[in-house]
Amino acid sequence: MVEQTFAHSVRGPGIAEGAVAALAEETLDWRFKAAPPQSWGRTVHDWLATGPTLGDLGTPLLTLDAGALEHNLRTMADWCADAGVALAPHGKTTMAPALWQAQLAAGAHGITLANLPQVRVARAFGVRRILLANTLLDPAGLGWLAAELADDPAFAFVSWVDSVESVRLMDEALRAARVERPVEVLVELGGPGGRTGARGVDAAVEVAAAVLRAPGLRLAGVAGYEGALAHDAAPEALAAVRAYLKDLATLHGRLSRAYPDDARPVVTAGGSAYFDQVVEELAGLPDALVLLRSGAYLAHDDGFYRGISPFVRSAGTAPLRGALHGWARVVSRPEPQLALLDAGKRDLPFDEGLPEPQRVRGGAELTGTAARVTALNDQHAFLRDAGDLAPVGAVLRLGVSHPCTAFDKWTAIPVLDSADADEPKVTGLIRTFF
Repeated sequence: MVEQTFAHSVRGPGIAEGAVAALAEETLDWRFKAAPPQSWGRTVHDWLATGPTLGDLGTPLLTLDAGALEHNLRTMADWCADAGVALAPHGKTTMAPALWQAQLAAGAHGITLANLPQVRVARAFGVRRILLANTLLDPAGLGWLAAELADDPAFAFVSWVDSVESVRLMDEALRAARVERPVEVLVELGGPGGRTGARGVDAAVEVAAAVLRAPGLRLAGVAGYEGALAHDAAPEALAAVRAYLKDLATLHGRLSRAYPDDARPVVTAGGSAYFDQVVEELAGLPDALVLLRSGAYLAHDDGFYRGISPFVRSAGTAPLRGALHGWARVVSRPEPQLALLDAGKRDLPFDEGLPEPQRVRGGAELTGTAARVTALNDQHAFLRDAGDLAPVGAVLRLGVSHPCTAFDKWTAIPVLDSADADEPKVTGLIRTFF
């Protein structure tokens, strides 16, 4: 079998479909906080066959909306195809192999991950093309990676390096592990005040030269993350992102003669906030696989990404839909304008904005009213100014912000046919592995 490089096409689904399907045979019990007692002792498949609805589930709860997921999946896949770029969605957002499978089936080039434990999850489910958006220097981890590459010629892997020293350490560890296939790496370009990455094009070129001297490594392209340089859509933020992407294009140009004649270099950037600018600045690069790594688009949100997504800024493109919803019950009304809900930091994300009250189940709409969540404790949310709309015992639907810190709080997330229905049906259960 021909050994794959990351830029090569991978035949088949890119994931072990049988491993994902086997999750339906997992037995539910008390370990899954979303699973109601009537599901305990049943497999996921058998429980879903009983026709559960939202009313069968307790609170606190996090759910996914099937229609919104499908809409977001197709919207992003179609947009990338029209733009002429590939997509390796960041799997750290969900850590859900079933959702990775859907993304790969919709045309994703591979799956991006952030650290070695996440890579091991992906390999356990047979993901065949992985981009590690990080520098891997752990000798034990590099030994494991060398063995994976040797055992599976169809496994394509690429990671990042951003200094001559990281190249040296990585190469030494791989040679000590007697690596049989050189590990492909991308030279990471950073920016002032950003995160990792060589500071400046000249420094990045020096890193690339070190890679070319390292027997255990193979230069495969350039990489970066523009989202570390901006946090909103203000003109100055967008200008900083655009300037950085121009530097990334310059780096690619300076390295163009360093690749083997038959190689197609990878140029990758793009989170879920500025992927439109990535396309504008990079999509036209000759002979390159331009690869986006957006991950939050699939679940989207009702907070940070709703406000900053390129689909909000560009005319003529259907906006993404928030697929995540929290559900919480009013358990106390100690003051006239204060209600305490039974969902807190252990259940819902809060780092990029607090949950948004949307509606009372079977009752009033809260969007557009004065009702708001003002704080979260570990297990409670403080709802203020809901008046008589949220009595004790009422269940509220909450929009959430930042999906990257939502999935990790739940080992199994029910999928509803429609969160807007009077009695939503549970059509799936998404298993996560954090």
